[in-house]
Amino acid sequence: MRTKEAIANRILQLCEERNIAVNELANISGVSPSTVYSILNEKSQNPGAITIKKLCDGLEITLGEFFGTPEFDALEQEIK
Repeated sequence: MRTKEAIANRILQLCEERNIAVNELANISGVSPSTVYSILNEKSQNPGAITIKKLCDGLEITLGEFFGTPEFDALEQEIK
């Protein structure tokens, strides 16, 4: 699995757990819906740390909680 895919999956998982729509997440995070959808569609080549931090703030979790999953721990190195 690639990092972009893992980030998209995690965002969707967190929205599902909280029973909120992606648009609602964008609104409460102060991130444009188009930015969130570009991350989810993996069109965003490099979702920025600030954007992910804003999404975490909207979800009321830390960056550590966002990335602290087995899915991220199992990612292969991007540099080959």
